[in-house]
Amino acid sequence: MSETTEPNVGTFTLADPLTTEPTHPVEVPEHEEWQLPNGFTWVFPGEGNRGLVRPVIMADGFNLGRSELDKLYQGLEGDYPFITELRRRGRDVILLGFEERSASILDNARAAEAAIMRAIAEQVGDARLVVGGFSMGGIVTRYALARMERQRMEHRTALYFSYDSPHRGASIPVGVQAFSHFIPFPNAFAKQMDSPAARQMLWRHYDKETGKVGVAPERTEFLDALGRVGNWPQIPVKVAVANGRADGVGLPDVKPGDVALRIDRIYPGTTFYTQAQGDDVTVAYLNRRFPEAEKTVTTNGFPEVDGAPGGTLHTYKILADAMRKLGGTVDLRHEKVCFVPSVSAVAIRDVETQEDLYTPISELVAEESELDDFFCSPTTTEHTAITAELCTWLMNRLPD
Repeated sequence: MSETTEPNVGTFTLADPLTTEPTHPVEVPEHEEWQLPNGFTWVFPGEGNRGLVRPVIMADGFNLGRSELDKLYQGLEGDYPFITELRRRGRDVILLGFEERSASILDNARAAEAAIMRAIAEQVGDARLVVGGFSMGGIVTRYALARMERQRMEHRTALYFSYDSPHRGASIPVGVQAFSHFIPFPNAFAKQMDSPAARQMLWRHYDKETGKVGVAPERTEFLDALGRVGNWPQIPVKVAVANGRADGVGLPDVKPGDVALRIDRIYPGTTFYTQAQGDDVTVAYLNRRFPEAEKTVTTNGFPEVDGAPGGTLHTYKILADAMRKLGGTVDLRHEKVCFVPSVSAVAIRDVETQEDLYTPISELVAEESELDDFFCSPTTTEHTAITAELCTWLMNRLPD
């Protein structure tokens, strides 16, 4: 370890289950690959199909760097064989990846548009397309379809779907965002937190230059761009599934103001707290020895977002594991917190207030959602976890 700085944190990032190394690897079958502007696809034909007959385009989610479609494929075939089931039903699965997943959603939407046009050009027959994505991929395809309609481009899409996509914003604890920039050298974690896509999707962002917490300018600009194309595609049926529950129950063990993680030996005494309501609320105390510095991170007017109903991310476990590898000791009390609130995933409420964030969706009139139909997980599950309940619900809504 250097005597003048804390140890290098390596290349860890906060990643959802679909973009991480699978526990039980699955063999990826032979496939065709299309090269596209800002992206690429892997094409898996449906059973019995000669050529592209009933295309289902599914876009990758958020992380740093180029899409790893082998991991996405395996994630989609893990606990429930989603791709296999789609192909068994005669659907041609097209996995859409991006050259840089953390790039602007507006830029990656061009890859989605190109994939749609390529599928139309190569398709045999006149079956209409299914287009959507996981996490950020659902936002990318939402914007792409809406922009194509505004430009009067024929996308021939009958169904748009999103899988735990942050339509009203996602949440990464502000203290964790701040810590990425507290590390005293350039690192992949900080690059991910400060990337265009993160700034566009996070409901609140930590600004590394000012130390202030607020809505990133890039998010405002993205929402304005979305508004200019009508916010949503109007032609396809719009459906979504959420990994969080619909009954207003989130993570009851995650009490507001609890210690989530404490680190010692390296970054000694650095402590992260779960989000509580109120003003001047401490969410992290950051400390390092070399170069010596300390910082207290606070928030104002936040709801209790860490324990809210929604798809979860093992945010603090990922951070704790990285610190352990560097020789640190950790006191990890809450491995996971809410990442995409249920109300955001089904576009029925904003996430700024306690009342909206914890709204029992099941008690609302479904027409309050901006979607035509949606389904929430019966139990709280990991963000983008592929479950039989969510996948079966989606497949039952595919067009004939």
